[in-house]
Amino acid sequence: MSISGIKAKLEVAEWFFELKKTFNQQLNPKYAIAMHFRSILLLPFLILAFSCSKKGPIPETADSPARTAAEEMETFQIEPGFKVMLVAAEPLIEDPVLIQFDENGRLWVVEMRGYMTDLEGSEEDQPIGRISILEDENGDGEMDKRTIYLDNLVMPRAIGFIKGGALVAENNSLWVTQDTDGDLKADTKILLDSTYASNGVPEHSDNGFVRNVDNWYYSAKSRLRYRTDGENWIRDSTEFRGQWGISQDDQGRLIYNYNWSQLHGDLVPPNYLSRNPNHEPSTGIDHGLTIDRKIFPIRSNPAINRGYIPGTLTEDGKLLEFTSACSPTVNRSHLFPSEYFGNIFVMENAGNIVKRNVVNQNGILLEAHDPNSGREFMASTDERFRPVHGTMGPDGALYIADMYRGVVQHSSYMTPYLKEQTLERGLELPVHLGRIWRIVPEDWKPEPFPKLANESNSELISRLSNPDGWHRDMAQRILVERNDPTTIPELMNLAKSGDSELGRFHALWTLEGMNGLDADLLFETLEDQNPLLKNTSLRLLETFAKGNPETKLKLESKMIELAKTKDVTTALQLALSSAAIGEVTAGQVLEIVLNSFGDQALIQDAVMSSLTDREYGFLARLWTAPDWENTAQSKEIFLETLTSSIMKRGDSQEIKSLLAMVQGKDSEMNWKQQTVLIGMAIQAGNAQNQKPVTLASEPAIFKQANLPIDQNKLEMLKRRFSWPGFVPSEIIITASSLDEKAQIQFAEGRKKYLVSCAGCHGSNGKGVPRMAPPLVASDWVLGDEKRLALIILHGIEGPIEVAGKKYDAPEILPVMPSHSTMDDESIAAILTYVRNEWGNQAPAITRGLVGGTRHTSQGRVYPWSPAELNKHIESLPPPKTD
Repeated sequence: MSISGIKAKLEVAEWFFELKKTFNQQLNPKYAIAMHFRSILLLPFLILAFSCSKKGPIPETADSPARTAAEEMETFQIEPGFKVMLVAAEPLIEDPVLIQFDENGRLWVVEMRGYMTDLEGSEEDQPIGRISILEDENGDGEMDKRTIYLDNLVMPRAIGFIKGGALVAENNSLWVTQDTDGDLKADTKILLDSTYASNGVPEHSDNGFVRNVDNWYYSAKSRLRYRTDGENWIRDSTEFRGQWGISQDDQGRLIYNYNWSQLHGDLVPPNYLSRNPNHEPSTGIDHGLTIDRKIFPIRSNPAINRGYIPGTLTEDGKLLEFTSACSPTVNRSHLFPSEYFGNIFVMENAGNIVKRNVVNQNGILLEAHDPNSGREFMASTDERFRPVHGTMGPDGALYIADMYRGVVQHSSYMTPYLKEQTLERGLELPVHLGRIWRIVPEDWKPEPFPKLANESNSELISRLSNPDGWHRDMAQRILVERNDPTTIPELMNLAKSGDSELGRFHALWTLEGMNGLDADLLFETLEDQNPLLKNTSLRLLETFAKGNPETKLKLESKMIELAKTKDVTTALQLALSSAAIGEVTAGQVLEIVLNSFGDQALIQDAVMSSLTDREYGFLARLWTAPDWENTAQSKEIFLETLTSSIMKRGDSQEIKSLLAMVQGKDSEMNWKQQTVLIGMAIQAGNAQNQKPVTLASEPAIFKQANLPIDQNKLEMLKRRFSWPGFVPSEIIITASSLDEKAQIQFAEGRKKYLVSCAGCHGSNGKGVPRMAPPLVASDWVLGDEKRLALIILHGIEGPIEVAGKKYDAPEILPVMPSHSTMDDESIAAILTYVRNEWGNQAPAITRGLVGGTRHTSQGRVYPWSPAELNKHIESLPPPKTD
C-alpha cells in the first residue's frame, strides 16, 4: 500500500473518533456510552470500506509539469491485484528506450540520450548515448548500482546478448561488443553490419533484438537476421516485421506491431512462406491478431501528431485509438494469476497506457481481444509517462521502460499542430529523465535473482524445463554458447522423455544450436502425440532428409502416414516440410492436406511455399484427381493461385501445356479450364519482362466464342504469345484505364482479393448469399476513392443499397469488419482490382491515397453506417487541382 493510502485511512479514523468525541460531549452519559460501543462496532467496517476503495490516481493538470518518480507513482491506475514499483530513475538512467535482463539478473538499459533534446533533434548525431548495466546490491527491489557498458554512442537502439557481451545497434550499424575481463565494460567493438538501421530515422529503422528459439536473432523493422556458428557470424534475409520492439511466445512465434496496429505475429516459423519466388503469400506472416484499435486513456492527450483531425480525440480530449503502439511483450511467466499467462502487453506512449490482450489459439490461427474494454491494464494521468519498451524479468514481473518526457514524436514527422502544442505548454523540456517500473502482484516481495552464468551444465539443462520462458531462453543460449559435447546425451534424454513439453522443445533446439541432433532422435520424437514436439521434429528432419537418401525415404513414408491423421496443426507443418522430400511423395502429401484443409488460406500458402518450380506438376496431378472433379470456391482459388505461379515462373513449355489444358476437346469449358484461363489472362498483364511464348499457329481457343474472360483480358493474354503472322507488341489495349504499373497492381490485387475477400463477395464479385452484397456495378466500388478506402479501413454496418437493391441481414452479414491490419499497398492493390474487374472500370487506387486516408481518419474505431459515411465524404474539402 502507498504511503498516501495509509495516510488517507489514518485521516478517516481520526475524523471518526473526533466525531464520536463531539457526540460524547453533547449527549447525556447514557447515550454517550451507547455511542461509544456503537463506534467500536462500526470502526472495523468503516476502515474495511475505505480499504476496499483504493485511492485513485491524482488528476491531470493542464500544464503537465515534470514530476519526480515518487510524484509520478501517484498518477498510475493499475488493474486490481497489482502494484507498481520503481526500479530505477534519473540520474541513474536517462532516456531509456530498451531494457533486457542478462543471465545474472542484471538489467541492461539502452539510453538514447540524443533523441529529440530539442524540437529539431539537433543532437542526434552527437555521441551522447550509452548502454548501462544496473544492479540491485541490497536486494530491496530497486537498482542502486550502475556500470556503463558502452559510452559515447550515437543513437543506440538495440542490444542482443551474446557470449561475453552483446550485439549493439548504434550509429546506423550493428556491432559485436565484448567484455573480456569481467568488469561489465566493453573492451572490444567490432563492426558486424554497416547496413543495419542504415535508414537512420529512429521510428523506421531496425531495432529490438530477440533471440528466437531457433537460435537466430531477429529484429523489428528489418529484413535481416543473424546467428553464430561459434566462430563466425552468419547474416541472412528474412521477412519484414513490425516497427518498434519484438518478442516471442512459448512456441517461438515472433510477435510485433506497428504504431497504428497494436498486435501482429507469425503463424509459421520464419522463412518458410517466402521460399517460393513464384508466389507471394497473403497469410501466415504479419498476421493481425486483432482489429481492435480502441484505447482508454485516463487523461486528455492533446499533444499528439494528428490531434487537430476531427474524430482523433474524444470530446474531453482523450485519444481514441492507437497511434504509437510499440513493444508487444508476451507474458511467459507464472507470477501473475493464471488468466494472465500468455497475455500480450502493448505499450502506447502517446496515450500514456499499457494495453493487455488475451491471446487464444483457434486451430492454426492466433486471435487476441481486450478483456477489460473501457479500462487499461495500466494508465497514467501524467502526460509525460511514455512506456516505450517492456520485458519480463527473471522474477516473472513485467518491467516497463518509461522515457518520461513531453516529446516522443520525431522531428521528421512532427506536425505544426504538435509543435505548437509542445511549445505552448512547455513540453519540450526537461529532457534526460527516465524511469523503469516493475508491475507485480500486490503481495509480491523481491527475492535474489539466480545467476545462471555460474550454474553447471546439468543445472542449466534442468532449467530448460522451467515454467517461465525467460529461464528456458537464457539456459538454451548459455548451453549453445558453451557448446560442451558432454551435455549432448543428457539433452537427448530430456528431448526423448522429459516431463515438460517445453523442456523437450528447448532441448531439441539446444541440440540444433550445438549441431548435436541426429535423425534417429528426431524420428523418435516424431512419434510423440504432442503437436509441438511432432511438428518441431518434422521441421528439424528437413535438413537430414536433404542430405541423406535413406532418411528422405523414411521421412516420406512417415509424412504420408501423418497426413492421414487429420490434425490441422500437423497438416500445416507437413505442407511446409514437403519441400524437403521427393516431388511425387510431396504431391501425395500435399493433395491429402488440401483435401482436408484446403479451405484455409494459410494451408494454401503453406502448400505453395513447398512447390517452388513444381507448380505445374502439382496442377497436373489435381487436374485428374477424383476429389477435384467437383468445384468449390477454395479449389477455384487454389487452382488459380497455381496458374498465377506458373505464369510468373515463365517456363514456355509449361505455359504451352496450360494453354492445351484450357483448350481441351470440347467447346464448353469445365470449371477447371475456366479457372486456369482466367488466371492466365489476369497474370498475363504481370509479365512485362518475359519474352512471348512461341507457338506454331494461333490457338483455336482465341477464336472461341463465349469465353469466361472479356475482350480486354483476351487481348492481354494474346500478348503473352507469338505465332507466324502475329506480333504481340502491335496489340494496343484500349479497353482498360490502367497503365502497365497499374496492371501489375491489378494482378497482385486479384491474388489478395481471392484470399481476403472472395469468401464473402465471391470470386466472381457477385456476392455470396448470407455473406455480402455484390461488387459488380456497385457505386460503393466505382465511386469516391476515399469512401471506398474508408470502408476497408474501418468496416461498414447496417443495410446498404447496391445497384438499386437494398441488402440487409439476414441476406448479408450485419457488419463488414475492418481490414485495418492490412498494409496500405495490399489494400490499394485489392481496391484497384475490384474497380477494374467484372466489367467495372475506374482509376487505380494508390498506396499513398490509402495511407493518407488512414492518417486522416485517425480515431475512427467503429464501422461506418452508409449514411454516416456519405455525410463524412460530403464534409471533406474538394481535392486540390493544379
